[in-house]
Amino acid sequence: MNVDSWVNIFEESIKQFHIKDDVDVAVDNPYTKDSFEYLLFIKNWIDTVQWHLEDIIRSPHLSGEEVLALKRRIDSSNQQRTDLVEFIDSWFYNNFSNVEKHVDAGFNTETPAWAVDRLSILALKIYHMQIEAERIEATIEHRNACSQKLNILLTQKTDLCVSIAQLLDDIAKGKKYMKLYKQMKMYNDETLNPVLYNQKK
Repeated sequence: MNVDSWVNIFEESIKQFHIKDDVDVAVDNPYTKDSFEYLLFIKNWIDTVQWHLEDIIRSPHLSGEEVLALKRRIDSSNQQRTDLVEFIDSWFYNNFSNVEKHVDAGFNTETPAWAVDRLSILALKIYHMQIEAERIEATIEHRNACSQKLNILLTQKTDLCVSIAQLLDDIAKGKKYMKLYKQMKMYNDETLNPVLYNQKK
């Protein structure tokens, strides 16, 4: 599996979003539906929209009602993100289902899809830090500081790509194996959040 090509998909999604730079623009996924590439593109699109929602909600000019609406939209987006990560993990799990595990095979603290989630967010950080490092109206000090941060992020991207590739290779060879976990988010569930279920009394 070529992890570097996944970064290219994330970058493609980010660039497509910034053509209109509008959180309400519908996604136009260029990949075949139900393909792995399609999932990656959608994953990053959700992350990109949420990134900008997080920017918008911090505006000091928003009314209380606007902040509340954005907070609920961010919560919904975060649930979509989590659901999709778990779906991608299922894809990995099924893909490696026939691999025979070594007797001493171990497993990682995070699943492959949650590592991919970090890679998607990292692509967003790199994109926006690049803008800040080149922003003409910013001070030289600001641009230099952002350039240093950008270099660190680029190193992180390289290291994370290598780590994900190694993890997947180890799973494919039976040296490691996957366990599927659910995030068990409680705040969005009216049967688990006491603020919500106590309102029904």
